[in-house]
Amino acid sequence: MTKTYHFIGIKGSGMSALALMLHQMGHKVQGSDVDKYYFTQRGLEQAGISILPFDEKNIQPDFEIIAGNAFRPDNNVEIAYADANGIGYKRYHEFLGGFMRDFVSLGVAGAHGKTSTTGILSHVLSNITDTSYLIGDGTGRGSANAKYFVFESDEYERHFMPYHPEYSIITNIDFDHPDYFTSLEDVFNAFNDYAKQITKGLFIYGEDEQLRRITSKAPIYYYGFKEEGNDFVAHDLLRSTSGSGFKVSFRGQELGEFQIPSFGRHNIMNATAVIGLLYTAGLDLNLVREHLKTFGGVKRRFTEKIVNETVIIDDFAHHPTEIIATLDAARQKYPSKEIVAIFQPHTFTRTIALLDEFAEALNQADSVYLAQIYGSAREVDNGDVKVEDLAEKIVKRAKVIDVDNVSPLLDHDNAVYVFMGAGDIQTYEYSFERLLSNLTSNVQ
Repeated sequence: MTKTYHFIGIKGSGMSALALMLHQMGHKVQGSDVDKYYFTQRGLEQAGISILPFDEKNIQPDFEIIAGNAFRPDNNVEIAYADANGIGYKRYHEFLGGFMRDFVSLGVAGAHGKTSTTGILSHVLSNITDTSYLIGDGTGRGSANAKYFVFESDEYERHFMPYHPEYSIITNIDFDHPDYFTSLEDVFNAFNDYAKQITKGLFIYGEDEQLRRITSKAPIYYYGFKEEGNDFVAHDLLRSTSGSGFKVSFRGQELGEFQIPSFGRHNIMNATAVIGLLYTAGLDLNLVREHLKTFGGVKRRFTEKIVNETVIIDDFAHHPTEIIATLDAARQKYPSKEIVAIFQPHTFTRTIALLDEFAEALNQADSVYLAQIYGSAREVDNGDVKVEDLAEKIVKRAKVIDVDNVSPLLDHDNAVYVFMGAGDIQTYEYSFERLLSNLTSNVQ
């Protein structure tokens, strides 16, 4: 019997992906959310999935209800109604923990690179064999006959603890989400607990000193650039303006050459992790090699467009490590252009905790502009930090811009503009695109 699923907060990136996947598996799916537009809703609308305003009438006892983590009885009428009437619901990660038991499940965890690596793994495996997947950029694919299930395994608030996948990649451990984690050791402990739940194979970036401490009942395979101490080694790198080529060896045995149409050393590592996992799981490496070449990327990860002959890159980077990786990728693809970074800090707690690291990372750009800090709904702005505090620490003296006036960005020739952030940095990007378009129409 086909179930009806109702999603409270269906526009969330993970929620929208899960909704799409269940819809494609033949289930009836609907959801509710705020009226504000989010990029994730386009796929839902194209699939014909109803997006309703929040209303207690949306809650029916015979529905399977999945609730977004941001919603509670004190801020959502549907949660309040369900609680008052004894109607059960599951959080996204609780539902997923049970759902994945019907498949050979492959998780991707890590402080950075989860979405990109999940995207690569999903793309390659689904082109080889029937695969369902959930990517954190709001992309989902469901097949009732799929053997494999690929998913993004999120550490925030230890949401990955209901997950017991056969295989998992862990890309790195870093101190992030300071509103929840108390220290780097707290982050490590969360990942270590998750690692103990993997059953068949764990693939770990071997050049991360924190990851080297991880223990698991499953066999651990290390991947990296260095031969010493790693099982899967990427070597003979060829980084060009059209992508990245490299060779991979496994414990001294050459597995051949691989190409990806992506940029930055981090993406070579992400691809190496995927190669290692699929090789170990018994997939045909020639097919893996073939489909790596056609990976088109994921949403908001080095997404490019050209407006009035100006290159604009949109990226979700919101942590210093991610900023460095994104700017490295921009330099690889555009070595002769000025790299202009436009960055919006995300959450006051993260900005305070990593202020010096943000400045150091942004110094990798040629010019820097900053948007106002985007505060989380989970925190209060106590005035302890302002974006000007970050601007003063950047060597090139970053300029603070307003979304209604991004004209200072025009003061550059032969530049590529890299917009980075997890808040509403895209509103600044759109404002700049309109400015560029108006320049064209005025000239005409």
